[in-house]
Amino acid sequence: MLSIQDLHAYYGKSHILHGVDLEVKPGEIVSLLGRNGSGRSTTIKTIMGLVDGHGSVKWKGEELLGQKTYDVARRGLGYVPESRDVFPKLTVEQNLKLGMKSDHKKSRWSLDDMYQMFPRLKERQHTEAGVMSGGEQQMLTLCRTLMGDPDLIMIDEPTEGLAPKIVELVGEYLKELQKRGLAVLLVEQKLTIALDISQRCYVMGHGEVVFHGTPDELRHDQYTRKEWLEV
Repeated sequence: MLSIQDLHAYYGKSHILHGVDLEVKPGEIVSLLGRNGSGRSTTIKTIMGLVDGHGSVKWKGEELLGQKTYDVARRGLGYVPESRDVFPKLTVEQNLKLGMKSDHKKSRWSLDDMYQMFPRLKERQHTEAGVMSGGEQQMLTLCRTLMGDPDLIMIDEPTEGLAPKIVELVGEYLKELQKRGLAVLLVEQKLTIALDISQRCYVMGHGEVVFHGTPDELRHDQYTRKEWLEV
């Protein structure tokens, strides 16, 4: 589905990604782990065309590198940034409607689906997004991306700054996305949620993949956890 080979990326003269190889298969949750600065966010930004890269990023056999971000999104890739980029002066419902594709194809997601998954959004559907809490804005950004009906959704640090109870809910919501047929590429620092919901994990360090395996394999790999994940 998504196949990345020998991906390099730069910020100016700084070489950030050093030959990343990564794969996401249909309908699976894959976690991309690592400390801050390891290259995780840069990887998904490069996939989306927000950072220039070279190597190969193939989506359903088609090369994505060099394409505009909106063209990448139209091909079925969704991106939920860590920055929770809501439109602050628009209501919750207006934000959600902005996420809908304009080609009138029937989406697997509706406004009612969003409100059922996140009842808090229904309660605040006429509230301006800018006055909502960080957790509520995170829910809104995720749902707005889903309204575009992606086949793969890439989510950058969805649990950052959220209360433990909300973190558990996020994990349940991501499992629900998988049940609906979506693949998920999750950038996350919290090992607990990543190991609980993922089928496979990648660990990055210094712009390279230093581990790839199942959650159980990572649980038992003390060296990788100590060297590349633990603070």
